[in-house]
Order: sequence, then C-alpha cells, then structure tokens
Amino acid sequence: MYIVVAGGGMVGGELARRLMESKHDVVLVDSSSEVCSKMYAETGVVAIHGSATRVEVLKEAGLAKADAVVAATGDDASNLVAAMLARSVGVPQVVVRMRNANYEEAFKLAGVNAIVRTTDLMINQMLVEIEHPEVRKITTIGGGRANIFMVVVPNDAKVAGKSISEITGNSDFPSDCIFVAVYNQQSEAFSIPRGGQVINEGDELFLISTAERIKEVVDFVTARTVS
Repeated sequence: MYIVVAGGGMVGGELARRLMESKHDVVLVDSSSEVCSKMYAETGVVAIHGSATRVEVLKEAGLAKADAVVAATGDDASNLVAAMLARSVGVPQVVVRMRNANYEEAFKLAGVNAIVRTTDLMINQMLVEIEHPEVRKITTIGGGRANIFMVVVPNDAKVAGKSISEITGNSDFPSDCIFVAVYNQQSEAFSIPRGGQVINEGDELFLISTAERIKEVVDFVTARTVS
C-alpha cells in the first residue's frame, strides 16, 4: 500500500517505521526539517519537509495515488485540514489522531474512516485500520486496555475447517485473545463458541483482545493458504 503519514513525532514517526517494516510504501510529511532528516537517516523513509495543511506539499507526497493517509500531527486543526484534503482527492482510507474531543464531530463531518483517541493505543489501532479495514471494533473495555472486535474469515483462510481448540492451541495465536461469539452467514446461526466448534469461511468472529495484540490476532485469523 502507498501511505502518506502526516507528522513525524512520537506517533507518526513510529507508525511510519512499522509500516515500512510491513513492506508498505510510506511517505512522511513534517513541518520540521530536522525531523525529516532524522527519519530519513534512521529509516530511509521518503520525508518531505512542509505542512500537511498545504495542497502543494501533499501533492508532492503523492496524495492523489495514496491508498491511505494518516494525519498524526500534534495539532487537531492541522489533522482536520489534512484529512479534508485527502478526502477531496478520494483517498479511500483516512485515519486521524485526535487530542481534543471537541474536534470529533468535525472529523466525522470530514468523512474520516477512523479517529484514534488514546495515545497508548494509537499505533496499533492505526495499523489495523490501514491494513485491515474490514475489522469492525465493537467496543472498548477496561479503560481502553482491550477491545471487542469482529473480523470475517476470508476464503482460503488457514483457520477455516479448524476447531477453536486447534486455533487457540496454536503457539502463534495470542494467549490473551478469547473468542466471544461466532456468526455463520450461511446458516444465520449465532453461537457462543466452545472448543470443538469448527470455524468456516465467511464466519464472522467476535473476539476480545488486548489492544496491543489486535493486529497479531487479525493477521492470524485472515492468513490465507498458499495455493
């Protein structure tokens, strides 16, 4: 994916690093030339010096061809402008960092896909929003420490045909993730799963996991067999 990240600070900078580790094409935009130089020296990311609120800067960053834009500066007003500019050229995924809750309605009106509020959860949640937009978060519990979310088992998924016991018994499956419910689209059956229940392609899985492990859980559940 081609991803533009606005803001190279603690959140945006770390997000850019991890996106690059996941082999995405990343362009970083920051108003500080020092931040740009530092990020380029440390990661090799394409770093553009300028404000993400300026059309010409985002144009240079390749906004029109971006699959996703993350507005992660420390200023909500700047993030709002960047999100609006991204939406104006049809960027499909726009994720924003929000510090002041008074901006929430403005972000929603701007049509952003996801608003990330809690600093401790930002990076992992942004990664999920970008790489797995099919995941739907149901609710946050424990003061933001865990989430209940839903993900659909894709065709040719490795977990299809396996029981929940087999899935959770796999050493690569996070031990702090629990199956809450399963909805089978073909039979329209909604069940509270037990260990012997078999997961099928197209099943909607409702799970609870610590916020830091959501991406790991989703990657495991949606991994496909190699044809």
